[in-house]
Amino acid sequence: MRCPKCQLSMTWDANVYKCLSCGQEIEREISHNGWTKKKLMAFEEDIENEFLAAKIRAPVHLSRGNENQLIKIFQQIKDTDWVFSNHRSHYHALLHGIPAEWLKEQILLGRSMHINSKEHCFMTSSIVNGCVPIAVGVAMALKRKGSTKSVWCVVGDMAASVGSFYENAKYAFRNDLPIKFVIEDNGFSTNTPTEEAWGECSGKARIIRYVYEREYPHINVNSWVQFQ
Repeated sequence: MRCPKCQLSMTWDANVYKCLSCGQEIEREISHNGWTKKKLMAFEEDIENEFLAAKIRAPVHLSRGNENQLIKIFQQIKDTDWVFSNHRSHYHALLHGIPAEWLKEQILLGRSMHINSKEHCFMTSSIVNGCVPIAVGVAMALKRKGSTKSVWCVVGDMAASVGSFYENAKYAFRNDLPIKFVIEDNGFSTNTPTEEAWGECSGKARIIRYVYEREYPHINVNSWVQFQ
């Protein structure tokens, strides 16, 4: 690949093409299960348009700004692993192999916060940390059965600040369960800065925390929709 500025060859380092002459950097497109950053964003934009057209009679929680971080994380997750998510689960579902057509159908039926598929080992809950104890229980069952599967549990930075998360994470760590926790840190607890509301939350081993700046509001699309 050649640099668009000086037309010299660019080197590849840590998912970025970099020109050693002028310093120009271009992020390489990455994907998982056929999903790239552009395709994930297009899916959410489609859901936004459906919501604005008053075709979704329930809340939707959209993602944007965290596509590449999630793609890299899900590249570590096997399709046979269990993934436990939360109210903002569209990207997680798509990256874990749930068909886009089925997911959109569920969202149009008002189930955006309740996407569940036993076939794809995927479960969500709109209750704060609602899936955490279930995920830990599944991890315990897998260990007892001698299974090679793992469990991945995704929570927000507010959820990671409350007692139920630490109680379950501590139990999982002490019992060496096959589970990893992913903390999605957008700096907000719904609409209040998390650090202001809860104080600093330090990470632990086997907890992946990534930081992103959200581009959608906490809920819906920041516009009034008139239902007929």
